[in-house]
Amino acid sequence: MAPPSGEDLGLEAGPLNNDIVFEVLKRVDPVTLATVSCASSGIRKVSGDEVLWEKCCNERWPSTKDFEIKALIKEVGGFQKLYGKCYPLIISKEQSLPRDFGDYEMDDSDEWWDKEDKGGYDFSPSNLVSFVDVVYGEKCIFSKTIHGIPGAEDFLGWFSSCPFRIDLLRSPEEEDERGQAPVLITHGLPSIVSVDRERKDGKFWKALWDNVRVSWIMINKKTKEMANLSSWKPLGGLRHWPCGGDFLIRFGSVLPARRSCLCNIVIKCRLSDSDVGETVNSKLRLTELSMQLEDMGGAHVNGKESLAILHTALGCPRSSLHTDVLTSYHQYLKAQSELKERKTRQEVRLDTAAVVSGIGIFMFICYSIICLVAKGRVF
Repeated sequence: MAPPSGEDLGLEAGPLNNDIVFEVLKRVDPVTLATVSCASSGIRKVSGDEVLWEKCCNERWPSTKDFEIKALIKEVGGFQKLYGKCYPLIISKEQSLPRDFGDYEMDDSDEWWDKEDKGGYDFSPSNLVSFVDVVYGEKCIFSKTIHGIPGAEDFLGWFSSCPFRIDLLRSPEEEDERGQAPVLITHGLPSIVSVDRERKDGKFWKALWDNVRVSWIMINKKTKEMANLSSWKPLGGLRHWPCGGDFLIRFGSVLPARRSCLCNIVIKCRLSDSDVGETVNSKLRLTELSMQLEDMGGAHVNGKESLAILHTALGCPRSSLHTDVLTSYHQYLKAQSELKERKTRQEVRLDTAAVVSGIGIFMFICYSIICLVAKGRVF
């Protein structure tokens, strides 16, 4: 008798083999877990178990361990859907330049909202849930869940026209006044003898760049769409800004809209003063974690326009390769630089035309005065 095929093993070998397969799949990474589902229908059924994908999500995003978040994830499609939608990162394949300089502003949100109202969709701030994780190395140092958009209660009032921004950390002064424990990175940091030494070798900055990871997942409870707005790894940053012991790291993504815009997620860290100059591991305090949208002209996008852009972003193209995210970001910076150059050239032309016009008017006035004086002498 011929031995059973792999598919027969997956379907008919009994609960013992299914248990063995399950235990094996518990120990593989998510990419392998998704790949083995193509082996047979039986293995596909086991590999699609929500318990396996919940484990993968918990390891990647510690905030998914929260009971409320678990309930929400199950409501919008499950952990396998969450990983499949939010592990790949947002990319924008085209960053075309506007035809004129007023065109890069996101001024079509009213038309978008009219279409949404006619279509019966609801993308109000109350339908949004975000969960944010900051990881250093293998350790989660900060997690927070945001229901809705802070400050969006007056959606039809000031929120619609004011710059869109979400701040998750209070200033160190406010935290100290309220007696709140600061968010600290205490393990795995290299020792730093002095800020001047750090400026030269950059060892501390390199450790931050290599180990800090940020995830900002946004879910629409009504449409059940979701996306990770962060780049997971840093896109850029500033050392010793605005002073010696401060570091700024940028994450985010280029969001496709009528004109591409940048979702800018910023982390600011500050060295603990008592640690500088010692030969022990330093402590780093998180002083800011914020997210805002910027158009290609560098202006902050207002609340109403931001919601329209975020709605589009939750269903936009994605890639699991960080190099694609970096390529998209660099293309955006290049297009932004070209736009600024075009704007500068136009301003120079306008300034030149204004100067030439002024000189022409001045010469005309002088000529008129000379003519009048000469005419007066004749009479």
